[in-house]
Amino acid sequence: MEWIANIFWNAEQRRLRALWRLLIFVITWFVALIIAQMMIGMVVGIVALASGALTLEQLTDTSTINEYIASNPLIMSASQLAQLVITVGAVWLAGRFLDRRKFVDFGFRLNKSWWIDFGFGLFLGAILMAGVFGVEMAAGWVTMTGSFAAPQGMTFILAILLAILNFVLVGFNEELLSRGYQLQNMAEGFNWKVLGPRWAIAIATLLSSAVFGLMHLGNPNADAVSTFNIFLAGILLAMGYILTGELAIPIGLHISWNFFQGNVFGFPVSGTSSNATTFVAIEQSGPKLWTGGAFGPEAGLVGIGAMVVGALLTVLWVYLRRGEVSLHLPLAQAPAVPVRAVVDAEDAASAQS
Repeated sequence: MEWIANIFWNAEQRRLRALWRLLIFVITWFVALIIAQMMIGMVVGIVALASGALTLEQLTDTSTINEYIASNPLIMSASQLAQLVITVGAVWLAGRFLDRRKFVDFGFRLNKSWWIDFGFGLFLGAILMAGVFGVEMAAGWVTMTGSFAAPQGMTFILAILLAILNFVLVGFNEELLSRGYQLQNMAEGFNWKVLGPRWAIAIATLLSSAVFGLMHLGNPNADAVSTFNIFLAGILLAMGYILTGELAIPIGLHISWNFFQGNVFGFPVSGTSSNATTFVAIEQSGPKLWTGGAFGPEAGLVGIGAMVVGALLTVLWVYLRRGEVSLHLPLAQAPAVPVRAVVDAEDAASAQS
């Protein structure tokens, strides 16, 4: 029955195989997330009912509650903070007990180089979205209708600070989940002798980006085109990770792309409107094929153009910083087995014989 055990257990690495590690992680993360969302929803419902913001009948409508949460930056930040805590906790536990990795090995070696790359990621997202805005403005597809918009009863400064916090939390959460944990485990899982680490990383990038796209399928105004384009965005975000082994560039890019898209230029962000808090309020027209329509620039050809430019600039940045551009092969390699574990395994084998 040894072959059955080999399906689940990698004797050489002394841990579960990648597929089972991923399944256990996803189930743990998803259950914890559902519980947290239920608790947050209950608290929000009680507060909204007590304050008169929502009626008892409205509380029975899930879409109404979601709209209420989305329109309140403070609640959104609290929700995103809860999600980040869950993701960090799940990755730490999985790294400790399943992967045999330290948390820093998931892309968080926070040295000077890490923070420089993070700053580049922030800059890159800002200029890419400024380019999208400039193209659509030049084409006559964007009309400015106001400025410094904020939700009723909240100052613009407070609202924009909460928006920044919200997207910082989103950037760290989604990159740690999709790239730091999923992509790395997939790369290890596909690192077969017939493929090798380079092909393993390429396959893992495509597969994790596909999962990333499907995770946004439930967003408002999502469709097959937007899901495919988010898949492409996942590849763009993964590039900084697979070329450096760190999450600095992807996190910075994710944060500023979302923030400038929604809260600076007033576009929808992955189907969700951010017009309640924005430096520039706009009305968008033009062909959906190019603009992405109600889903936002990510679902349009202009957005794809920005992704291509972003990919090229990421490659150029890595070359200028490191003098070469190559895949970070350790992403597909298992962590070293502790010497003590090897000795214990050999002692156990000797005892059995």
